[in-house]
Amino acid sequence: MRKPELLAPAGSVEALNAAADGGADAVYLGLKAFNARMRSANFTFAQFEGAARGLHRCGRRVYVALNTVFEQREADRMYQTLKYLADSPCDGIIVQDFGVLKMARSCFPSLKIHASTQMNAASSKAVNLLSKEGVTRAVLARELCFEELKAARENTNIELEVFVHGALCVSVSGLCLFSSYLGGKSANRGLCTQACRRLYSTDDDESGYYFSPRDLQLLDRIPDLIRAGIDSFKIEGRMKSADYVGCVVRAYRLALDAALEAAPDCVTDTPEAAPYGAAEMLKNDFAREKTVFHFDGREKDDAGGWLNPDQDGGTGVRLGCIAGTRKKDGVTYARITGEARGADAPRAGDSVRIHRSNDSERAAHKVRRVEYGADGSYWIDIPAGFATGDNVYLINKKETSRRYRPVVPESGNKHSKPPGFDKAPPVKIPAADKRRHKEFPEGLYACVSSIEDAYIAQSVKPAALVIAAGAKTLNRLANEKKALPFKPENAVLSLPPYFAEGDTAAYEDTLPKLIAAGYTRYEANNLAHIQLLKNKDAVFICGPYLYTFNRYAVSFLSGCGARFFVTPLENNRQNLERVFAPEERGGVFITVFTYPKLFRIRGLNGFYGFSGFRDSRDERFRLVNGGEESLVVPEKPFSIVDKIPFLKAAGFRRFIVDFSGPPLRKHDYKNMMKAASLHAPIGGTGRFNWKDGFFTAKQA
Repeated sequence: MRKPELLAPAGSVEALNAAADGGADAVYLGLKAFNARMRSANFTFAQFEGAARGLHRCGRRVYVALNTVFEQREADRMYQTLKYLADSPCDGIIVQDFGVLKMARSCFPSLKIHASTQMNAASSKAVNLLSKEGVTRAVLARELCFEELKAARENTNIELEVFVHGALCVSVSGLCLFSSYLGGKSANRGLCTQACRRLYSTDDDESGYYFSPRDLQLLDRIPDLIRAGIDSFKIEGRMKSADYVGCVVRAYRLALDAALEAAPDCVTDTPEAAPYGAAEMLKNDFAREKTVFHFDGREKDDAGGWLNPDQDGGTGVRLGCIAGTRKKDGVTYARITGEARGADAPRAGDSVRIHRSNDSERAAHKVRRVEYGADGSYWIDIPAGFATGDNVYLINKKETSRRYRPVVPESGNKHSKPPGFDKAPPVKIPAADKRRHKEFPEGLYACVSSIEDAYIAQSVKPAALVIAAGAKTLNRLANEKKALPFKPENAVLSLPPYFAEGDTAAYEDTLPKLIAAGYTRYEANNLAHIQLLKNKDAVFICGPYLYTFNRYAVSFLSGCGARFFVTPLENNRQNLERVFAPEERGGVFITVFTYPKLFRIRGLNGFYGFSGFRDSRDERFRLVNGGEESLVVPEKPFSIVDKIPFLKAAGFRRFIVDFSGPPLRKHDYKNMMKAASLHAPIGGTGRFNWKDGFFTAKQA
């Protein structure tokens, strides 16, 4: 068995030096475009090549993150980037977009491809499909428990990578639409504004950081992961400082080496927990409180163990509140109240972060002067504009900062061959045959989220009914005759976008029963669904969570058997029409009304009692709790039903009115279906990204 890899983040040259100095076996970084951390410094071509050469000299590896989706207009630029990387000293690329995977495998087969956690691969079914398409490693979803990780390892031969430390997303990775909904700054484009870290107020006027997770720390679980056969242990943190990266890498290097020494064959009983020294190191990472997240199993999930609504969204060790301010020689000073005293109090040269109590602003600041009072209180200089009640966090201590041996030359480093101006080769998209068009008739489809809501949908019959069906609903349909007030051939079963290893057995049992009962049409929202439906008497649409922002992604999914596609909710009309030529648009479904699922949360399990809440701009949202997942949706739905005539004129023929998520009322359903049939504008709705598309610097 190969020794597991310790993989470290590098959002800057300094962080890369710290990762190498701390003992990382490999480093992952981003270039100036197409990576999921566009707000970090990232690397120029010259810096990347210098880093790769430096890391290779000391036997380390470097992976380049291309883990965002790209629009069709960016195809040439993506092709040029891949061509450059194929000729560079790159040890692999990390990808989210099926289009990047398709382009890389078709045009640059020498590139090793790692599937990003943003691709939402949480099962051996999904991983094995990727393996057949040339992926050499998959970064598994962070929502998996240890037993699921072990099972995934046993059922695939591909390399598996697992996050062991760092920030968590409250929403399933790759499925978060919240930041994009607030202004086009999409997590799928590397511009997440961290809506999960914001302050929200409930309808009862209580406030909290209700969706802000603690940080993942699996230091004590390293021996378990070694024995399970995980190939790479990944540390999150390309937005973090060099000191953070160096500290965390050193701690996990110590823990990993100690575990391997205690059980070199990886088959003995579990070694003791991580050495004390490693845990002590992590006390200096100045991050959030820690959690093992879902690692110990779904049945042990307690949202109180991984969510902390009382701590604001930033990182750092809380020093206390500002109890008062004063000015001296033009400098603002603040008196800090809290438990930090003596050695724990900040010193000149330390860095703090000050966070407004109303969540409207935060600022990092290097302390220049500290004054101590006789009562043990102290004053520090702060930026102007902060006031009594604002929170202060320690984010770095001067004595923990260190200089790291440089891996990248500080000057004189030029890249050998910059990307050229090549054009991406065209790709063909096979059309569905006439029989397939009959199976998915033209017209207005209504989507609901329960069998009970399907009875409401009888009041205005759609071209077909779509049921956003979880495991319980599928089980009812498979085992109860006439459970649905629609004939099976008039129903499309939309499978849930998150599909975990632990779900496999139940679906393998249920799907054959459903098909035998006449349910032969499905909406696949995860690669695992495509594998499950393979070689069965069933047809499927690729749902909005199998992202098709470019022709290459459509071509990849077509190669997996798809002929119909629901365009992603984040898409805009201009890009949609670039992706699908007029003769191909008959195979496209467009969602014209929905409450976008901004967060899809696993393991919340009714932890919060509230439903309605609002942000600081008084925009309102709703928390919808369910048995398998919880959803956050906006009070203001998305609607383009008035655009249907223009879409028909452009060649689109299939539309979805999506009522899944919030509870459905009969009069709302009838009114909306009438508005959709009349193409009437609907008040109190929004357009999401339909007009402007993704945020770009030009729009700022």
